[in-house]
Amino acid sequence: MTNPRRIFVLNGPNLNLLGTREPEIYGYDTLDDIAERMDDAAGRAHVEIDFRQSNHEGHLIDWLHEAHAEGAHAVIINPGGLTHTSVALHDAIKSISVPVIEIHLSNPHAREPFRHKSYVGMAAKGAIAGFGPLSYMLALEAALEL
Repeated sequence: MTNPRRIFVLNGPNLNLLGTREPEIYGYDTLDDIAERMDDAAGRAHVEIDFRQSNHEGHLIDWLHEAHAEGAHAVIINPGGLTHTSVALHDAIKSISVPVIEIHLSNPHAREPFRHKSYVGMAAKGAIAGFGPLSYMLALEAALEL
């Protein structure tokens, strides 16, 4: 089954707390606010967004496999803290044919040194970071161009 006009948007641990968690870093927009904007933009581009969030690494891996099995056009992933620790996410991205775009609200390279290494980024097609919620919209534009 292929769905070339479907883009998965996967969100990792703690992103369900957007809007209240460290707003000086991540802003005041909630994940629902971001999802709504993405849905609006996707509708104008005639693509479907499948927007998901989990605090569990295995769910993100299963969803990457699902995107591959369903022939999705692309995956946009904000892996949160798993960015810097998850060899399993790295391996899952490397094992699928769907292009993956890594995104971050903040700029990990302008933060603590432990955030400078991205296992996800080593496997992703590209990365967008530091533009707050706009990072999601920029990633959608990039995904549409793939």
